[in-house]
Amino acid sequence: MAEQITLISGPNCHLCDQAKTLLVPLLDAQTITLKELNVKEDAALFERYGLRIPVVVFADGSEKGWPFTGAQIARMIN
Repeated sequence: MAEQITLISGPNCHLCDQAKTLLVPLLDAQTITLKELNVKEDAALFERYGLRIPVVVFADGSEKGWPFTGAQIARMIN
């Protein structure tokens, strides 16, 4: 099981807010840490993800872009 999940997000992004709301209870229940990275604070992140946020990046490097469900994320972390 992953110990940390990264959420690539941005400021004033309502989809990112929805993703975080979905992820936090799911990850808390499995004691997984959520690390959030803002595309506006890193030029390389912005170039790669700026038009695709929110994106979840798993410990193994795999990614799941929005839209996603809690069930999809749960399957991917187990």
